[in-house]
Amino acid sequence: MVEELVGVVAAVGAGALVYVASAARVVKQYERGVVFRLGRLHGDVRRPGFNLVIPAVDRMRKVNLQIVTMPIPAQEGITRDNVTVRVDAVVYFKVVDPSAAIVNVEDYRFAVSQMAQTSLRSIIGKSELDDLLSNREKLNQGLELMIDSPAVEWGVTIDRVEIKDVSLPDTMKRSMARQAEADRERRARLINADAEYQASKKLAQAARQMADTPSALQLRLLQTVMAVAAEKNSTLVLPIPVELLRFLERGAQPAAESAGQPQDAGQPQDAGQPQDAGEAEGAGEAEGASRAQPTDPAEPTDRAAIEERAADLTEQRAVDLTEQAGEAMERLRRAVEQ
Repeated sequence: MVEELVGVVAAVGAGALVYVASAARVVKQYERGVVFRLGRLHGDVRRPGFNLVIPAVDRMRKVNLQIVTMPIPAQEGITRDNVTVRVDAVVYFKVVDPSAAIVNVEDYRFAVSQMAQTSLRSIIGKSELDDLLSNREKLNQGLELMIDSPAVEWGVTIDRVEIKDVSLPDTMKRSMARQAEADRERRARLINADAEYQASKKLAQAARQMADTPSALQLRLLQTVMAVAAEKNSTLVLPIPVELLRFLERGAQPAAESAGQPQDAGQPQDAGQPQDAGEAEGAGEAEGASRAQPTDPAEPTDRAAIEERAADLTEQRAVDLTEQAGEAMERLRRAVEQ
């Protein structure tokens, strides 16, 4: 009797253990369980942890609530400005209503993938090439809105959509490269022209300053000579100082003026005053008498005296300028040696 009772208890225990094993379900933290009893949705969504269902009556489907990263295959399309491009993207979404994700759509992953591809081709046809390359944030928002609208009924929410890459034809790449190169060259020329303009203004100011103080030009020349002489492997060709040429020019001007005067400076003649008739006749007779009388070659004329005086002045000026030039060259040589 006792043995039979022990056998019955053991059998019941084994049956209970088998029942619990077949009815037990474990739901993970990132999952939710949807129970169908005889094909109908039963009760609320099962929470994470240990759950029991009726074997052969209830069927539980687990839904993952983690964010799913789904790449969208590259879609080829023609933009609004008639450029053929290939664009691929990536979609981040998650399930917020497990019951709707199981009941309302057969496979929510496949549905989201197809909707994303269709929306991406639509965005390509509505956009221009410049928008695809530079204004991606606006396109991402529009693409997210297009996918999220039907996905709400599937119990899915779109977290974000990002356009990954835009592939262009080789001819379009070369055209864009030429355009970018031309734009950079244009900006470089504008910057160079502006620099030349500013440099010319500064050089004009420097020229006016040096014109007010002529010695500044000589100092600048000495500085340039010293800068060039600092390099031992260079040959220095020293030009004639500008001051020496100016001295020669100033010395030649008085000599030319003195040589070009027809009369002595002490005997001016006013050509603008009219002469009387008697004076004119006397001047005519005197001129005739002077022409009649022979000229003594030993007596120097006024023109010969003027030419001799001009020659003496020119020679003296040349001697002075030579001495000044020698002193300037000596100062320049000392400055270069220092």
